[in-house]
Amino acid sequence: METVTLGPTGTYSHRAASAVTDDGISFVESVRAIADAVANGDADRGVVPIENSIEGSVTETLDALAEVDLAVVREVVTPIRHALIAQSENFDTVASHSQALAQCRTYLDENYPDVDREPVASTARSVEIAREDPTVAGIAHPDNADGDLQLVASDIQDKSSNSTRFFVVAPPSERSEAGGKSSFVVYPNANYPGLLLELLEPFADRDINLSRVESRPSGERLGDYLFHIDVDAGLYEERTQAALEEIEALAENGWVRRLGSYDVEHVV
Repeated sequence: METVTLGPTGTYSHRAASAVTDDGISFVESVRAIADAVANGDADRGVVPIENSIEGSVTETLDALAEVDLAVVREVVTPIRHALIAQSENFDTVASHSQALAQCRTYLDENYPDVDREPVASTARSVEIAREDPTVAGIAHPDNADGDLQLVASDIQDKSSNSTRFFVVAPPSERSEAGGKSSFVVYPNANYPGLLLELLEPFADRDINLSRVESRPSGERLGDYLFHIDVDAGLYEERTQAALEEIEALAENGWVRRLGSYDVEHVV
């Protein structure tokens, strides 16, 4: 089973993907490329970051899930341990994925306030750059410090509890109703006072916990939004189905995408 995720080798996405498959893993440099590969049948599974405990949701993933018809079949939660990796302690630039730079903002402000910060495609890509350029330090998992690279500092993330949720996505034909959590994308194609309250009340009325609610611009017009909703309940449950029936009626001029139900796995 071919799995595609964010590369190159050594990214946190790679670590998450390694926890869910023993078969081949291929790499691309964008979440949309992962979504398209799975949707087009070029890969059986995709592993995409959905939310970090410090920086919040990954908007590129939210947008891909709204634009490409996929199923979420599993959630993987992995701790994030950031390290500063370079050829020496003398460097002019710190490079990494924009999320990693943000997650280490306090450390960088206190220890390297005058060093430039450069966002790149992934944490592993920052290590590749540091290996090629002695003036650049990367931020990545400490296991990436090998060869000519040294561990300048470890555990530099702003919070020790830093962790990231990853979704394992599959073709829509593999969407399941079984699992402890479910995710949806709702586009009501409407805007009036109390709309969001009306969309959330069907869950509250049935004692279904909302573990995440996120709004994103629909791209149709200014001030028009769609909503990403995660709930702690499976689609197999009658209460979930009843809540969705109400929401689909509210969004009759738009649409509701059932991404599926899934279980959560915590990996190191």
